[in-house]
Amino acid sequence: MIIRTLSLTNFKNHKTQSLEFSPQINGFVGNNGVGKTNLLDALHYLSVGKSFLGNSDLNNISSGEEFFTIEAEVNDGEKDTMIRIQQAKDSKKIIKKNGKPYERMADHVGFVPSVLISPYDSNLISDSGDSRRRFLDAMISQTDSGYLHNLIQYQKTVQQRNALLKMFAKNRYYDAESLEIYDEPLNKYGTALFHKRLEFTRAIVPLIQHYYEIISGGKEQISVVYDSDLLQADFADLLSESLEKDRMLTYTSKGIHKDDLVFQMNGSLMKKTASQGQQKSFLIALKLSQMNRIKEITGKTAILLLDDIFDKLDDSRVSHLIALVNQEHFGQIFITDTDRQRTENVVKKISDHSSIFEIA
Repeated sequence: MIIRTLSLTNFKNHKTQSLEFSPQINGFVGNNGVGKTNLLDALHYLSVGKSFLGNSDLNNISSGEEFFTIEAEVNDGEKDTMIRIQQAKDSKKIIKKNGKPYERMADHVGFVPSVLISPYDSNLISDSGDSRRRFLDAMISQTDSGYLHNLIQYQKTVQQRNALLKMFAKNRYYDAESLEIYDEPLNKYGTALFHKRLEFTRAIVPLIQHYYEIISGGKEQISVVYDSDLLQADFADLLSESLEKDRMLTYTSKGIHKDDLVFQMNGSLMKKTASQGQQKSFLIALKLSQMNRIKEITGKTAILLLDDIFDKLDDSRVSHLIALVNQEHFGQIFITDTDRQRTENVVKKISDHSSIFEIA
C-alpha cells in the first residue's frame, strides 16, 4: 500500500496541511512540539480510524474549530482510492471510501494496514496485561475481520454479565437461569478468539526472535509466551468453576479478557532486567514481525510509521536496524526526528527516493 497524498483540516495543531509523499521513505523533521507525531497520528487514523495516542476524536479537533478532516489518496498497486475521515463536534465520525461511507467503522480496518513504532510502545512492557491484550487484538484485527466481530461481541457479553452480577449483589438476590444466558456466547466467542490468539502468537514468535537477533547483534535471547486461562481448561468449565467467586467479586474473573503476553529476556521478565535500549530493540522486532505477518496473510505491505525511532538506541543497533529495513523492503516508511542531518543520512542508506518535510 502507498499513501500518495495527505490533506488535513483542523487536525490538532495542523489547521491546513497538504503533503505529497515519496512511495518509499518520508521524513518529518523539526523541533519538539511542532506536530511531527500528529502527522503520524493522522496516517494511523487512515489505517484503523482512531488515534494511537489514546485521544478521543473530539479532542483532536483544532482549538476553536468545529470539525477535523483527514483525506488521503491511497494506491494498492492497481488503483487509487480516496479515503476521507471527518469528525464534527455535533455528530459521529464518518469514514468514506471513494465518497461512500462505511456502514460500520470495523469494515475499514485492514484496508490500509499500518505498523507504528513509537516511544509509547514502552507501555507494552511496563503496563498491565490490558495494554498487551489491546496490542494483540489490534494486530490480529488488521488481518481478520471476523476476529474483530467476535471480539466486539465477546466484550459486550462480558459487560452485560458483569452488570447482572452487580445487580444481584446490590439487590441481594440471585437468578441462576438469567446468568446462564451468557455462558453460551462467552464460550462461543471466547473460544474462537483464544484459538486465533494462540495461532497468531505461535506464528509470530519465531519472527520476533529473528528480527531481534539481527537488531541486537545476537547479544540476548528473548521469548514471548501467550498466557491464557483457556490453556488450562475449556471456557464452559472455567465459568462453572468460578461462578461463586464471580458472584462475590461481581465480575467475570476468568476468560480470555484476562489473557496476557509474557515478554522475557534471557529467561527473566523483560521489564525487570532489560535496559531501555534492549526494550526498544525488542519492541521494534515485535512491530517488524507484525508487518511480516500482515504481508503473509493479506498480501498487503503495511505502511511503517517510525516515531522518534533513534532515541535510546546506540549506533550499533541503529546500524543493524537500517540494514534490516533496507534488506527486508518493508514498503513505504514515515519517520519523525528532531535532527534533519541524521534523518537524511539514514534515508540515504536505505533509498535514493525520499522526501524530507521540514515541520515548523
